[in-house]
Amino acid sequence: MSTAAPGADWADDNADARPVLASATQRSRIEWVDTDAAGIYHNSTVIRLVEAAEAHLARERGMDGYFPVAPRVRYEADFEAPLFFGQEVTTTVSVVELGRSSMTFGFEVWGEEFEQAPRVRAARGRYVTVHLDRSGPGRATSAPWPAEWVERLGGGPA
Repeated sequence: MSTAAPGADWADDNADARPVLASATQRSRIEWVDTDAAGIYHNSTVIRLVEAAEAHLARERGMDGYFPVAPRVRYEADFEAPLFFGQEVTTTVSVVELGRSSMTFGFEVWGEEFEQAPRVRAARGRYVTVHLDRSGPGRATSAPWPAEWVERLGGGPA
């Protein structure tokens, strides 16, 4: 079990990880809809928490229109501890790689102290999004990220 700050372990556990370009942290709470009848979270709740933190990052960086053109193409997660109904959670997403048309995020979801149990990392993982050009007829195609988004994510001039 790790007690490091959110986002800190991803680079430590992956020797080939690149420096974080941009990150966002969001606090929330596990709600009844997130749990089974015993009050323990569904694994799919992690995706909702991570996407909420990603949306916070996109808003914070002024990346209007990001979600309709950035589908996930790969997702992996390690589930390390349960979360419970009513427990506060902290979710951090970090851009760890920014390619021409793809972006890799690392994430951690931490359960805060709850019913006298200490803070614990509940899940961690990574996922890849790809930028799509939806301007033409037919199927969308992969396209370079807009230069202003690259700059806003700390990737420098595109």
